[in-house]
Amino acid sequence: MDNKRTDRKVVLASGVFDLLHLGHIKFLEAAKKEGGKGAKLFVVVARDRTVEKTKGRKPIIPEKQRCELINALKVVDKALLGYEKLDILEIINKIKPSVIALGYDQRTMEKKVQEYVKNKGIKIKIVRIGKLGKDDLDSSSMILRKIIETF
Repeated sequence: MDNKRTDRKVVLASGVFDLLHLGHIKFLEAAKKEGGKGAKLFVVVARDRTVEKTKGRKPIIPEKQRCELINALKVVDKALLGYEKLDILEIINKIKPSVIALGYDQRTMEKKVQEYVKNKGIKIKIVRIGKLGKDDLDSSSMILRKIIETF
């Protein structure tokens, strides 16, 4: 995908998106806004093996289902599964985003992306989307706790 052929900016966001919740939706909406009017939002959904390596547990919802759920959201233009090697850099080369939107908890990813962009001399705007509001069930871990407490 070559975003130089069009005026539309391409925004790249990524995440696990296990137990889809309002915090995820708000994050994706804010990410797309960073690209401006007419921006396209591409979302990379983490592979099951990647989640297990980074979080120490398998996701509850399998990767293909999580990807389909994200792809079904009206704010998302295209969702795709990440690479097995957790290589966001390969994805940057493939999608060629104008903007990379990172969640409030993606500090390690932010450092890796900033180094890559600097070393390659690529002009990509990197933005951190802060935690949006405070809802009772705005994280997957909060949802899991609520289920355990309730049942």
